[in-house]
Amino acid sequence: MPWYLYLALKQLFPTGRFPFFTAISVMGVALGVMVLTIVTSVMGGFGYEIRRMIVETEGEVTIKPRVLLEDAPATLAIVRRIPGVAAASPYAKGPVMVMSQGIPAFPIFRGLDLDSVNSVTNLARFVSPAGAIDQLDDDAVILSAQLAQTLGVRLGDTVEIYSPLLIEKLKSDEVFLPRQFRVVGQLYVGHQQLDSSMVYGTLRAAQEIYGLGRRVHGINLRLAPGAGEEAVVARINAALPADQRAYLWMESWADFLWVLNLEKSINFFLLLFIVIIAAFSVMSSLLISVVRKTREIGLLGALGASPRQVALCFCAQAFVIGVTGTGLGLALGFGILAVRNEIVHGLTNLLQRQQTLQQFYQFADLPAHTLPRDLVVTTVAAIVISTLAGLLPAWRAAKLKPVEALRGE
Repeated sequence: MPWYLYLALKQLFPTGRFPFFTAISVMGVALGVMVLTIVTSVMGGFGYEIRRMIVETEGEVTIKPRVLLEDAPATLAIVRRIPGVAAASPYAKGPVMVMSQGIPAFPIFRGLDLDSVNSVTNLARFVSPAGAIDQLDDDAVILSAQLAQTLGVRLGDTVEIYSPLLIEKLKSDEVFLPRQFRVVGQLYVGHQQLDSSMVYGTLRAAQEIYGLGRRVHGINLRLAPGAGEEAVVARINAALPADQRAYLWMESWADFLWVLNLEKSINFFLLLFIVIIAAFSVMSSLLISVVRKTREIGLLGALGASPRQVALCFCAQAFVIGVTGTGLGLALGFGILAVRNEIVHGLTNLLQRQQTLQQFYQFADLPAHTLPRDLVVTTVAAIVISTLAGLLPAWRAAKLKPVEALRGE
């Protein structure tokens, strides 16, 4: 080990004690890295949960026509032959009004093809009681958990569903009565929007509600494991007619994901200033060290140390502070992430704001998912900024003349 690196470690961590200024500098960097780790992981968790819910409830790819899909069997036959497509299921969906005990609600009715839906989605894992999807028929529905709670509906109860065609029929002086459905299950995904605004029924029921005949609104696709999503979508679009197009889940939710990524980038940029502020504390402590050790620096020069070696000694101290603070910050950040839900639930219960998290962030629990890219960016940024904070003290120390330094003491 070069002598100037050994001296840097000895100045930072003298034997038997942990200097106050070193501890303050390390903790400043650690707190900045901790906050960055928590925020980027939580924001990454939102994106990860959105993807999981989309894929498990709708599949990775959706085929949408310009208006309506007239010949769904023909399109299904085309896409099922395309390499990378594991399964396909048609659907119909749209807004309806649900009425129970005089209480109205305006969810989305989604019609499922019972013969193929389980091969594309994992809805069954979110539905209770188990096997409720198998109990679906043209006179039965599954309600989102919070929607059922709002309507005061339990399993076996009956709800009335009003079609949007009711208004058009009234204009023609026609009577279009609501349909009655019995509730055979409840859906709980963990996302506020899905858990409060969805009704699942059969495809035939949805076609009757919207007057579609045999037409559908689209087709959901499940891709084979390991299949390149973009490559498969390109092959699908090349095989489909001009009035139909396949969309990745990212395209279908592009606006929401753009806002989420923008918020994540802004938060990272703003919170990076915590590390920059911590870097000033590193700079201050090293400048104080230069002043206090002026005679030692002069003695090093008198013994033959070059200005470059003296500068490297202080740059190495800043680098070690950055590495130590970053490691401690990552440990603190992941430790807090491990108990994040307990902390959030405790605070919301204390402040009586249990519904605020679900209302504004759409999740029952606080998600977290650390992307390797975010971890690398956070680590590199913290170490680089801390190391740059040592340049000014290193420059001041390198400029000291041995004779003047010894005389000045």
